[in-house]
Amino acid sequence: MKYYDAIIIGSGGGSKLTRPVANKGFKVAIIEKGRLGGTCLNHGCIPSKMLIHSAELVSSIQDAHRFQINSQINSIDFKTLVERVNQTIDDESDSIQPLYDDHPNIDFYPTTATFESDKVIRVGDELITADRLFIAAGARPHIPSITGLESTPYMTYYDILRRTQQPKSLIIIGGGYIATELGYFMGSLGTDVQFVVRSEFLRPEDQDIKNEFNRIFSSQFQTHYGTPTHIKYDNDEFHCILVDNNGNEHTIRASDCLIATGITPHSDTLALQNTSIEMCKKGFIQVNDYLETSVPGVFAFGDIIGRHFFRHSANFEGQYLFDNLYESSSPQKIKYPHVPHAVFTHPQVASVGLTEQTLIEQNIPYLKGINSYADSAMGMALQSNHGFVKVLFHQNSKQLIGAHIIGEQASTMIHMLMAFMHMNATLDDMTSLMYIHPALPEIVRNAVRKVS
Repeated sequence: MKYYDAIIIGSGGGSKLTRPVANKGFKVAIIEKGRLGGTCLNHGCIPSKMLIHSAELVSSIQDAHRFQINSQINSIDFKTLVERVNQTIDDESDSIQPLYDDHPNIDFYPTTATFESDKVIRVGDELITADRLFIAAGARPHIPSITGLESTPYMTYYDILRRTQQPKSLIIIGGGYIATELGYFMGSLGTDVQFVVRSEFLRPEDQDIKNEFNRIFSSQFQTHYGTPTHIKYDNDEFHCILVDNNGNEHTIRASDCLIATGITPHSDTLALQNTSIEMCKKGFIQVNDYLETSVPGVFAFGDIIGRHFFRHSANFEGQYLFDNLYESSSPQKIKYPHVPHAVFTHPQVASVGLTEQTLIEQNIPYLKGINSYADSAMGMALQSNHGFVKVLFHQNSKQLIGAHIIGEQASTMIHMLMAFMHMNATLDDMTSLMYIHPALPEIVRNAVRKVS
């Protein structure tokens, strides 16, 4: 059996540990069964945003007539677009292994990791162990139980991001951020997109945000509210039978089908039944306040623990583990900052902190302010016909405890509100700030001024 100081399973969030730990003189094993860089680099955040940028350009061109600009799109080279994006991604992924190969303290195992016991892992024909093990194996697309689905050539985000032939028409089952982002990309570039959504888009968002998003997004794309019961593929066409929320049965058709109904952890690939590592019913690994599993010396973080499903939160957890275990003389419990997120659709959505419905459920007294994009100088310039900023303050302390944006540059605008929350800013702090006129953040100022 080969001994290491640290074994890391997963090269996505695991990158926050691999070279930093090795640079301190420790012997490290990194295990990755897929392409180096993890889901975010290869199948998620980065390629999707590169593709969505093209969709945003299309939206701007199509909208230019509102600004007295006559323009048109002559053609879209979909194949070259996808090939360019994925070549960039592959080059980035391929650049990682040489860094490992050239490092005297790193051994790279391009294979599946399976546990033989609590701290013994099989990699191919070898057994390896370490003082500390870090599980950052991530998650994969969840495939719902729909009669007939498994016998069809359906796609997940793994497939559609690398597809070079544009679908003529597309059924998307799901209404979360993956579904809406990829649906927006495909629809903007000319695919006839239909959504099958159980009840509403973006269910975890603040209710006002959801109402606005559902209104706008469902006007852009045909949306069916209900439950798919059967899917078949016949004569190069998908047939999806669904029961709507009134109990009526419908059949919709398209050349392709994307399943985007969430994710499931990769814990079932690790043979954790051979260990004492505890999981919840959904398969997410259980960890304590130090991100340590039920086995001392074995840690887990990222999607596989089911706390937050963002690369920025996985990076935060990985950095915490490095600092806590290799830099600090007195380990501290993990303390998450306010975890933000954004949905890169049209319109964009971004959020940080508590939603209004959470405040109501938890009986937290609050004040709120809302201001539309249209009710601002820059909003007038943009001729905004949708979108707003919503801020929530604790009624007693007057501290900002929630912020939600839907509209232009929401993913950028949210950062100033993240900073305010991080510094425990109050309503007075935010009203006393001087805002640049006429910049988009004046919408934040106007929302703050309307707090009541």
